[in-house]
Amino acid sequence: MAKKITTPLTEAVARSLKMGEETLITGVILTGRDVAHKRLCESMDKDGKAPIDLEGQIIYYVGPSPAKPGKAVGSAGPTTSYRMDAYSPQLIRQAGLKGMIGKGPRNQQVKDAMKEKGCVYFAATGGAAALIARAIKKSTTVLYDELDAEAVRKYDVEDFPVVVATDCQGNDLYEEGPKKYRKG
Repeated sequence: MAKKITTPLTEAVARSLKMGEETLITGVILTGRDVAHKRLCESMDKDGKAPIDLEGQIIYYVGPSPAKPGKAVGSAGPTTSYRMDAYSPQLIRQAGLKGMIGKGPRNQQVKDAMKEKGCVYFAATGGAAALIARAIKKSTTVLYDELDAEAVRKYDVEDFPVVVATDCQGNDLYEEGPKKYRKG
């Protein structure tokens, strides 16, 4: 049975999640990809703070397709996460980000920041973009509208399905999962 959580995430909730745990997220999640991440970090370097409040927030790495009439978004599958690795430690340490959603492994600098500050990395299932989109009830652009599909958006979600890929203790499903199936 999947664990249900709500946003914003507290450090205690983030630290309670374990690698491999199926999780359903309800509340608000933000979106953003590499260009938006770069701009957020440049703004923090310049002004000392992020242009939006990221404390306790979860960012979903997604570039959704256009919405059909009556829908909040089109297909909304995860983007490869390593493209955000250069920026994630700063967003975790300085802005209080508590969760990220994407696909694929993260580098050691991201995992170190996650352990230090109590942040969790979730994996969304690639190839299930239309199914994932059903959990997104509303989409509102909050920053960088000119980036179109890569703008920072606020998604209101209900039972958004993810798996804990890397927990706050540094346990990594992308490392541990394949070990179960190795022979010898």
